[in-house]
Amino acid sequence: MPDDSLKTANWNAQRGWELSRLPAAEIASRQDALLRRHLAYCAAHSPFYRRMFDRLGIGPQDLKRVSDLAKLPFTEKRDLEECHAGFLAVDEREVVDLCLTSGTTGKPVAMLQTAADLERLAYNEEISFGGAGFTREDRVLVAAALDRCFMAGLAYFLGLTRMGATVIRGGSSSAALVVELIRNCRPSALVGVPSLLLAVGLKLQEQGIDPATLGITRLVCIGEPVRQQDLALSPLGERLQSAWRCQIFGTYASTEMATSFTDCPAGLGGHLLPDLIALEIVDEKGEPVVPGGFGEVVATPLEVTGMPLLRFRTGDIAQLHTGPCSCGRNTPRLGPIVGRKSQMLKCRGTTVYPPAIGAVLQGIPGISGYYIEARSEFALSDSIKVVVGSCDPSLKTEMVAERIAAAIRVKPEVCIVTPEEVAKTTILQDKRKPVIFFDHRQV
Repeated sequence: MPDDSLKTANWNAQRGWELSRLPAAEIASRQDALLRRHLAYCAAHSPFYRRMFDRLGIGPQDLKRVSDLAKLPFTEKRDLEECHAGFLAVDEREVVDLCLTSGTTGKPVAMLQTAADLERLAYNEEISFGGAGFTREDRVLVAAALDRCFMAGLAYFLGLTRMGATVIRGGSSSAALVVELIRNCRPSALVGVPSLLLAVGLKLQEQGIDPATLGITRLVCIGEPVRQQDLALSPLGERLQSAWRCQIFGTYASTEMATSFTDCPAGLGGHLLPDLIALEIVDEKGEPVVPGGFGEVVATPLEVTGMPLLRFRTGDIAQLHTGPCSCGRNTPRLGPIVGRKSQMLKCRGTTVYPPAIGAVLQGIPGISGYYIEARSEFALSDSIKVVVGSCDPSLKTEMVAERIAAAIRVKPEVCIVTPEEVAKTTILQDKRKPVIFFDHRQV
């Protein structure tokens, strides 16, 4: 019989910290045990995975460790779209929350959560914030959406309140509102999309206020990378640090994973939480990459009860760093996302991901918003057009193109328009995030 105790799991933060400090081999052994329990739960309660095991002619007992997951097929986003009801592993009356995925690469999908899943979510964020040095003494302004069925804002609130910190629920709708909340509520830390946090810093400077004098000690950045592949701060991260003169933390998460990877003060990548997720990094053929190689992030979130997943393909490309961290944890660390698999471009023999272009643009003063267009130039080669918003008459297209070429070895076409024109193109009513990549290539 499956172990149903995960529905009443005791999420003890101290136990989580102790696990992360064990030798790597012991961490892997503990994670394998949790994976076996998760597999048994999926086979017993999820119609989708019950059919999968029957079709394969194997049972969860045939999979003993994370490496054995390769015996199973991947779960794709389209599976969630087409077989949504088949993933629900509980009676509908046990569902207490509905979160929607961002819909960045397709239609938003509802992820249904039980009360146990919300406890798990709170524990995930308690561990993540604790690893970044947060304590119950902090006052944290969450400049992320807490509405529109968005998981992140809910998760931050649950995790911070679980650890006893004070939460200021500012939301992400207005930089001006965030400025007023900072001035009136005096938070010690901010959580939000880095481009918004930078805009807030610049707005404070326009008002004659030095952001570094406001007592904010940490910025937790979501949704956009603030580190480069070598784990040094990106141009955007450097601008944030210059404006706020405080610690910058990067994160990576998704609604489907219901788990986050957060930097510690060492800034050496987002720490994996071994009791909450098993991770694989695979190449274009779905095979494991060489240790330290770049590949697609494949996630198996552990201990999820409402809609558990196995081998979920995120579509995100990243690198896994192993070995101990100076913070004392021995868990692997995920590097910044370099791009989405579906958005990989081939231009004159060079592989390009749109975020690499964005990182360059974020470091150029005078640019306010951008988007990228890709078209098929000829067989096995794409053309790239970069549209940037600016009101600075000194900003020239040739200079922008040269800066991009210096970073990605490909010189794209560059067009400069007003910031309003960029916003009109990128901010769409049916999308929860600005759309900055438009793929016009022939399929």
